[in-house]
Amino acid sequence: MAVAEMQKLNLVAMSYDKDKILNALQKTGATEIKTHYEAENTSVLSEDLEGLTSRVNRVDAALNLLVPEVDAYNKDNKVKSDDLKDGFSVSYREFMGANSLQEECDGLVENINRLFDERRELTAKKAKLQKSLETAEIYSGVEEKFKEFSSTAHVKIKLGTIPATEVDNLLKAVEEKELCHVSVLTAGAESALIVFSAHKSEEGADEVLGACSFTACPFPQEKSGAEVYAELKKEIEETSARLDGISKEIYGLGKDVKTLKIYSDYLGFELEKLSLSEKMRATAKTFLLEAYVPKEAEELVKTALDGATNAVYYEFSEPSEDEMPPTLYKNNAVVKNFESITNMYSPVNAREFDPNTVMAFFYSLFLGFIMGDVGYGLLMLLGGGAIYLKLRGSDSGMKRLAGVFAVGGIFAILWGLLFNSLFGLPSIFGTGNSVIPDAKDARWSLMGIQVPSVLLISLEIGVVHLMVGYICKAVQCMRRGQFWDGILDGLVWAVFSIGMGLAIAGFIDELNMPIIAYIGGAMAGSMLLVAMLTAGRKEKLLGKFTKGFGAAYGIINYVSDILSYARLYGLMLSGAVIAQIISGYAVIQPDGTAGFILSGNVALIILGVVLLLVGHAFNLAIGLLGAYIHDARLQYVEFYGRFFEGEGELFAPLGSNRKYIKVINN
Repeated sequence: MAVAEMQKLNLVAMSYDKDKILNALQKTGATEIKTHYEAENTSVLSEDLEGLTSRVNRVDAALNLLVPEVDAYNKDNKVKSDDLKDGFSVSYREFMGANSLQEECDGLVENINRLFDERRELTAKKAKLQKSLETAEIYSGVEEKFKEFSSTAHVKIKLGTIPATEVDNLLKAVEEKELCHVSVLTAGAESALIVFSAHKSEEGADEVLGACSFTACPFPQEKSGAEVYAELKKEIEETSARLDGISKEIYGLGKDVKTLKIYSDYLGFELEKLSLSEKMRATAKTFLLEAYVPKEAEELVKTALDGATNAVYYEFSEPSEDEMPPTLYKNNAVVKNFESITNMYSPVNAREFDPNTVMAFFYSLFLGFIMGDVGYGLLMLLGGGAIYLKLRGSDSGMKRLAGVFAVGGIFAILWGLLFNSLFGLPSIFGTGNSVIPDAKDARWSLMGIQVPSVLLISLEIGVVHLMVGYICKAVQCMRRGQFWDGILDGLVWAVFSIGMGLAIAGFIDELNMPIIAYIGGAMAGSMLLVAMLTAGRKEKLLGKFTKGFGAAYGIINYVSDILSYARLYGLMLSGAVIAQIISGYAVIQPDGTAGFILSGNVALIILGVVLLLVGHAFNLAIGLLGAYIHDARLQYVEFYGRFFEGEGELFAPLGSNRKYIKVINN
């Protein structure tokens, strides 16, 4: 439950050792370079990034072409291969030796681009040939050379096509002309091949063809229709064969994907080193570097620097009060999954209390409460756990989300046992025997007003959540030596929350404990008085009174915050009712009426099984979506609003920004 303590590294070394030192720091995985202050007689290092950036972009562009193509081929042909997966492990020696891959990888990139360019051109060519073949099909029966249909000195002769619907119109028009003739060589469903002849003295012959949408033969005069058609078919076959060959060549390059990925990440590291130069300072012969290092990794960094060169001076020191070091969480494997939820709001800053462990408990508690079903909890646990284990080698958002849902599934099972619900049906205790009153029908009397029992339970959970938030506030203040702030701004309001919770419970007639209402009221009232009297302790004169009244007015906000937890009840109730309806129709109604599966009708049994699978899958998906969002909202606004500062930046050590591989330092 803490953020790693950071040390500041100040280093001066010879310029010619800069690359070796940066490589050594990268290997530790524990050094984040920061912007160096403007030291006297130094200047900013400048590097030309354009060439290296262009090379990185070329390699990544080639991978973006190659990987989807090989992946699609593998799926179509049911080929199982790990060559395309990211996050594979590479030894440090292999990673740093990727510089020797330049010639090989440049050749691969050039080959990939050439193959894809050729395929693009051939694909366009094939489409054009296919269109020409469709046009040539009607001419395929013409054995004579097209020049045989040329005009003579006195007669116009034209070979071409007209729409099939225009044949009769053309024949009628030709009958009205004395010196015209038309022969229909081939008639298809859409067009007809005709030979039209007319004496040059015949007026209006061209207009007759134009009126029938005549299209002249577009092929070379020296060839016959059969020759043109055969040549086009052959060219299409040759083009198709070459396209198949290109596809095989591209697929064959799949074995080189890992090499390209290693090289790409290596180039990315080299580019990162160059881009970091603007954060450093330099003299004529030396360079100056500042960095943050986790205190626990100080000896590791010292060893790496001492092994890199003898011509280096460095020292470690505490960051000054006006500096904000980066944030490095120190949480176990379970809590790590919940860090992403906090980070969506804002990373913890390095000088505050890390709430992820506490938040993880409440987030899982609320997630389980909303789902509130043994069956849904099992699906969350098994499904989330399976995805988490499958992705265990990566650090992806999907893996962490799966871990969150898996842990939430455990709480959903526990709440489901308390609600006595298994996919909306009574589980181990039988109908009407749940530990917690029925969410839909049970009511408690709160000062004479009938209120859903589970709604009151969700509000009490909210009071506990707020109380813990104030305790976190107290812990944060006391860690900084602000003892009285921790007492007055944290623990006083935590005790006030306990009093509010007791007062609410005492006013519930069914609990029959009115005495705790008085105890809770006294606790809350006395703590409110203390808060009012001390709220303006840091103000002067009038400010002391206005702050006190402000604390009293804050009770309105406090009550509205408690009411926010009603969303837990609303989301849980909607999911529970839908689950009951689905299982009621599919299996058995609450009144004992048999559902589809117990009807004995085969068709209804099938319908019931489909309803169970589809209905509960939909309800689980919608429930998880709503729970994920509203649960996070309660953490961000109600819980973190008590103490959280945020505005931190996550620790990003040199060389950690890799897209494809994981380097093993051995």
